[in-house]
Amino acid sequence: MPSIKFANILLETNPRSVSYPSLYVASDQPVVYDEELGHGVLFAKGEYDFTTYFNSLSVMKLQEYTSMTGCSLHLELKGAACDIQQTMGDAFAAHPIPVGDVHHLDASVDTWQSFDLPLTVTDDMVVVGFRIVTDGRVEMRDSYYTLELHDEPRNDVELVLSTTTFKKESFIINNINLVKKYILDSNDEIAKHFNMYVVDNGRTLDVDALNSEHIKIIPNDNVGGAGGFTRGMIMAMEQKPKATNILLMDDDVAVSPESIKRTYNLLCILTPEHRDAMISGAMLNYEIGEDQWEDTGFMTPEGTFAPAKPSLRLTKFEDIIYNEMFRPGKVIKYRYAAWWYCCIPIDVIEKNGLPLPFFVRCDDAEYGVRCGTEFITMNSLCVWHMSFHERYNAAVERYQTTRNTMIAQATTGFAPQSDFMGELENNIRLELKKFGYDNAELCLDAFEDFLKGPSFFSKPGRAEETFMAANRNKEQLVSFEELQKQADADPELSGFNIKHIDRQLIDGDKPRSLPQRLADLVTDNGQRLVKTPGEGYAVIPVLGWVYPAGVIRGKDKLVVIDWYNRKGAIRTKDIKRYEQIKKRYARDLKYYKQHGDRLRREYAESRPELTSVKFWKKYLKMD
Repeated sequence: MPSIKFANILLETNPRSVSYPSLYVASDQPVVYDEELGHGVLFAKGEYDFTTYFNSLSVMKLQEYTSMTGCSLHLELKGAACDIQQTMGDAFAAHPIPVGDVHHLDASVDTWQSFDLPLTVTDDMVVVGFRIVTDGRVEMRDSYYTLELHDEPRNDVELVLSTTTFKKESFIINNINLVKKYILDSNDEIAKHFNMYVVDNGRTLDVDALNSEHIKIIPNDNVGGAGGFTRGMIMAMEQKPKATNILLMDDDVAVSPESIKRTYNLLCILTPEHRDAMISGAMLNYEIGEDQWEDTGFMTPEGTFAPAKPSLRLTKFEDIIYNEMFRPGKVIKYRYAAWWYCCIPIDVIEKNGLPLPFFVRCDDAEYGVRCGTEFITMNSLCVWHMSFHERYNAAVERYQTTRNTMIAQATTGFAPQSDFMGELENNIRLELKKFGYDNAELCLDAFEDFLKGPSFFSKPGRAEETFMAANRNKEQLVSFEELQKQADADPELSGFNIKHIDRQLIDGDKPRSLPQRLADLVTDNGQRLVKTPGEGYAVIPVLGWVYPAGVIRGKDKLVVIDWYNRKGAIRTKDIKRYEQIKKRYARDLKYYKQHGDRLRREYAESRPELTSVKFWKKYLKMD
């Protein structure tokens, strides 16, 4: 029977592996990857369990998606005597469970020993792995899992990695170097069937220094992630030999090259019924590397983006099992794979067309829902990405998200049961209650640009122009030093001292009585019907979706804090501006009610053009 070397036993040195080593090996002694030796070292006498997020084998999913009929473990070890045993986890395992006999290797200080262990796989196993108990220091190299396959032809795979960057040189150059060293210069099969396209929207990369036979830097206009990734798609379709799959990956991420290798190997052995699936990599927290924030998402009925899975800690064995066992419930209707790591078959792109010209936000969600493919996720396929609460941007969340979800729903029928008009109403009211008048107007800017129809947003250059305008028009935050100066000049902020502010105060809230809740609902915090002047101030987070109703009620001033970036702003209750925004919103709603049917028809009719190669080549100035 045919076989494939599927997954290398992964030991590496980077900030995540050093800070969270049990993502790789759970042990009672240190484990290091020695750069000079070029392999791993189990440092001293102890127990080393490789049934982890990166080093267990996802046998349940491999049996589901591939023609795997069996698997084995290959180890190459040198050093002290040790005992080796298979492990596994089933649906209810809280810790790795030993399987079968213990295999003893005598000490071999000067000579490498090869050891092959056929692995037992049963229907109730979710993952399998192994455990090594050593009498002392042991070195490990060239160790991996091999899969035995049913006698079927393997898939011919030509993989493109496409990333779009805008002035994030440190991230992207590091990832280019990782690809060169560990993929293109490796002896693995992927090296012969792999290209990397870096679409440089900022035109800041040194093309001559970074270009190579299989890595291309493409200077590009600033067309956002949507435009950059679409250029990668077109190049993948037109390269020779033509790509079979394209892996879209954000620029501001850290990635293990082994994740890319395993993605390629998985593509090679998918059975015919799964070859049109998108392979989705999880988003792990860049700063808390063991935490998984999202592993596919979905659109809620309320019109918001949400992760399909709860937050998981991937150094906990039960969470590794949960991650593999998860199946989306009925509420998850409109599922998508985010483009921080998403591998799409070229056939799917040719069948469903290219993305919409959104610049940023909703492009990946709309595309995933539009294509309606199966989504494959698997432990070890991931990137580390900055978490969203640490980079909140009202221009994205209030302008781009509002506009793009409406355009997507009108153009391609995106998430038809998600109430984006209701979300618009909620966001405007939320910003007004928190005196965030600039950001409330961003919502209306977005709505009004949607009302201008498809010819407005699809004009070349418009995407960047409107996004830059949103960045200018959003609430402008200042440094803590400047914030303190502004507070010192405001008698109503007497006593405010940024040095006395902490996370507990920023994130805190107060309970409200039922009459208070009803009053806030009816009056929008004293700005509607019963109009009351505010008194005093409160400190609240910058995050737009947070509603600290108890602390803001009855206040005249709100100090908004972005603690992560050490910035803030002072908001003042302004009933006159509140009324102006409400009138503007009412006018916009009236127009929408009169012209909504026409607009939806125009957007729907524009779909074939906006998702075509011809349109995009002109948009991207590729002709």
